[in-house]
Amino acid sequence: MEYTLAIDNAPETIPGGTGILLLHPSTGETDRLDTDFLSTDTDAMLVISTRTTAREVTQKLDYYEVDESKADILDTLSVERGYTRRRSENVRYVSAPDDLSGIVDETESFLHEHDGKLRVSFDSLTELIYYADEEGALAAVEDILDLLDEYDAVGMFHLADEVHDEATVASFRDLFDGVIELSEDGSIESSFDGE
Repeated sequence: MEYTLAIDNAPETIPGGTGILLLHPSTGETDRLDTDFLSTDTDAMLVISTRTTAREVTQKLDYYEVDESKADILDTLSVERGYTRRRSENVRYVSAPDDLSGIVDETESFLHEHDGKLRVSFDSLTELIYYADEEGALAAVEDILDLLDEYDAVGMFHLADEVHDEATVASFRDLFDGVIELSEDGSIESSFDGE
């Protein structure tokens, strides 16, 4: 299955099973890129958030006019922070942002429950590393990338590159089929396997 990729200076389409690493400055405006990725050529989407709560993700989707009826949100923060939470049809929860097996399990559940063109956004790996650790985060990302391949889905994973040392960025970069780099001035560069 081919997926349209509506991102400047990136391939027009990517095959199912593709994982993309979005490298960005910590102050970078990633919401537009993320929502463009999610809403183009999509039957269902999962937003995994280790950075903001489900309510904040919903506000972002609403602001960028993403079809929320197609969106599931995996909120990793609200339980740990003691916020009121009601599991609803489109909001899933895990106990904490370092609940790596819970995140992987909920991702698999989403992919298993939906048909058609499926997209996953993970915002962000930087927070995941902060809450868990680099080794655990790498293993969880590998598991999710395997699931994307198994279910012919695609995913984009955010990483604030200047926050991490070069070795950490390189170890994550090596896992992905494609890398999109957003610079401070908003310009975009990309490199994909086979290009």
